Amino acid sequence: MKLPPPLAHAFFLCVVSAACTGTAGANVADIRGSLVRILVTSQTPDLTVPWNPGRLGRGVSSGFIIAGRRIMTNAHVVSNARYITVEKDADSRKYTAQVLYIAHDCDLAVLGIEDPVFFDGTSALEFGSIPELHSTVTTYGYPIGGDLMSVTRGVVSRIEFRTYSHSGVDSHLSIQIDAAINPGNSGGPVMQEGRVVGVAFQGYSGAVAQNTGYMIPTPVIDRFLKDIADGTYDGYVELGVNYLNLLNPAYRRYLELPDDNAGVVVTNTLEAGSAGALLQRNDILLSIDGYPITSDGHIHLNGDYVQMEEIVERKFHGDTVTFDILRQGRRLSVDIPLKGAWPYSILRNQYDFKPEFVLFAGLLFQPLSRNFLQAYKNDDLDLTYIYSHYVTRELYLDHPQVVILSAILPDAVNTHYTEFTNSIVTEINGQTIRTLADVARVFGETPERFVIRMLGKGKPIVIERDEVEAARDRIRQRYGVTVEQCIESDRS
Repeated sequence: MKLPPPLAHAFFLCVVSAACTGTAGANVADIRGSLVRILVTSQTPDLTVPWNPGRLGRGVSSGFIIAGRRIMTNAHVVSNARYITVEKDADSRKYTAQVLYIAHDCDLAVLGIEDPVFFDGTSALEFGSIPELHSTVTTYGYPIGGDLMSVTRGVVSRIEFRTYSHSGVDSHLSIQIDAAINPGNSGGPVMQEGRVVGVAFQGYSGAVAQNTGYMIPTPVIDRFLKDIADGTYDGYVELGVNYLNLLNPAYRRYLELPDDNAGVVVTNTLEAGSAGALLQRNDILLSIDGYPITSDGHIHLNGDYVQMEEIVERKFHGDTVTFDILRQGRRLSVDIPLKGAWPYSILRNQYDFKPEFVLFAGLLFQPLSRNFLQAYKNDDLDLTYIYSHYVTRELYLDHPQVVILSAILPDAVNTHYTEFTNSIVTEINGQTIRTLADVARVFGETPERFVIRMLGKGKPIVIERDEVEAARDRIRQRYGVTVEQCIESDRS
């Protein structure tokens, strides 16, 4: 995973184009029996009022039928969905659909249809391979919410690792095309020679670039489908390794390395990642699973020049990757069992979740996350610094969650404490706060008063227990609070 700058504003416009493949020689008439129009009613949580269910939204996007009587689309199409219906060509009926599997880290989803009649007269598309540069592809979908299928053609102009805007942090292989991809195309297939070669999923706004879009290529799609084959989506594994290229000749001489354009140097590893205890700082990575690593971190794989992470990208939880390394002048081979790394979740956009919070005496406590900073449009220096370094400096080891006093519902019980909003909670009644569950546990006790200390604040917040009980119903009624806490995470 390549981490972008904190809260970098993605200038991508989520769109669709499609994913998967079709029978050789398929034409527009064939595609009509495979392309579907997806209508979604969603409900997005509002972290600023976390006890409320959130705001409703509606959207129209695209999808296509794949083997197993299933429909493939983008994760961003059906994120936070409450009700999904699907339409097919020349059929006025709307069919109820459900999300079977969703992968927010690679922006893919598979839907099921309750009524088996839906699949009468349809055909499943087949998958192809990565298209060649400068070759022509065709996108199918329902852009701008149109009722009729749209077809556009474009040329493959770039194949590279790119951040997927849906999660905002995960980077995977993507393909740039110059076909017009607009809102509503999302989830539709991108095809070549009758087979799906990608799912178009994001593009630049017109103010940034014209007729430029991106599709999710078949290696990413194939991995997703293999992952869900056992009935569960486990997600991507994470090496948890940061490294620098070794392109500079002087730096190579400093490390006593030959000028052979080989290897990258490890700058640090993450304890929560797969390689945390197995690779070390200043290790020189020479090859991965037998593929030589160039000094810019790339390998030659199946005729393509790709980042070395592509090897790990195609693996699953429990698989192993092998590095040949140079450590203090000695050549070693290191086998690394692969797993995920939960600390990255704080950096991702989150979907399909209930906001976690504790409300006590009108004080609202919430965990730090990407969604939190966006919801509050928060640019507090302390919070953005901790968010930026939460993974790289392994702050998660001491704080599985960073708990923030995010807001105060004004009441006599909490008067004169507004200066503490946006502050990080360090301890309550002398007990260290590592998670939101710690906050709920301490507030569940019955001392005479609660003394709440914040990072960088000289004085604490002091709340008398008797005053809390007297104010509780008053605050709930005044601000329409239906529930005073929600804690779902299991962090240790």
